[in-house]
Amino acid sequence: MVDAALLGAVAEVAHEAGQMALARWRTDFCRWEKEPGSPVCEVDLDVDRMVRARLDALLPDAGWLSEETADDPARLACRRVWVVDPIDGTRDYIRGREGWAVSIALIDEGRPVIGILDAPARRERWIATAGGGAWRNGVRLAVGDHAALAGARVPTDALPKADRDFAMVAKPNSIALRIAMVAADEADLVATLRWGNEWDIAAAVLVASEAGAGVSDALGQPLAFNKPDPQAFGVLVTTPPIHTAAVERLAERAAALSGR
Repeated sequence: MVDAALLGAVAEVAHEAGQMALARWRTDFCRWEKEPGSPVCEVDLDVDRMVRARLDALLPDAGWLSEETADDPARLACRRVWVVDPIDGTRDYIRGREGWAVSIALIDEGRPVIGILDAPARRERWIATAGGGAWRNGVRLAVGDHAALAGARVPTDALPKADRDFAMVAKPNSIALRIAMVAADEADLVATLRWGNEWDIAAAVLVASEAGAGVSDALGQPLAFNKPDPQAFGVLVTTPPIHTAAVERLAERAAALSGR
């Protein structure tokens, strides 16, 4: 079980980070693209520095992996590693929309044991611990029981022709928040079909799995964290009855796009 004092301290760091970002949301700050289609802003970097300093003080022996910090291979020798996205959903943050969150996960021997999403613009705090359940604003979460692909609620802006039997629901830019929607029974299926980074999903997949969701990569394989190359091909989070069917539906597309 996760130490309650450690969990409380991490939750407080996430809350302070969320408030720090919220104070500068919808204000004038520098923003640019790290590469085409990958926005970043000065607030991402400021929050990243603060969170790292606070978490390093909590667990000096833990490694560090963050979207906004150059990767240090020394983390691979650490049993425990912080995996952080200081602002997941930067595009929504920059545009003044609410679909962003601070994402903090503690990985222990490749598996998330603490997962916290702090989404202050939405007044949401999501907390999960391995074996301890998942909670939003103090209310325990339980995934829904939707049992067929047809009609499954998917947070998206558009559906490909092959998936028009799904039902669209509102989509925050943050992939972590979209995954958390399955945990809260506000969506039934979230899938990505591209190579993605561990910091995008580490906290959220613990929230989802502790709420009872089916969780895998887009090929149906288990997710692991703190890998030498900290990526996975997609993520698939669903209600338990439809996970196998979702893997099967996506299989041809996933194999073609992943090169496997």
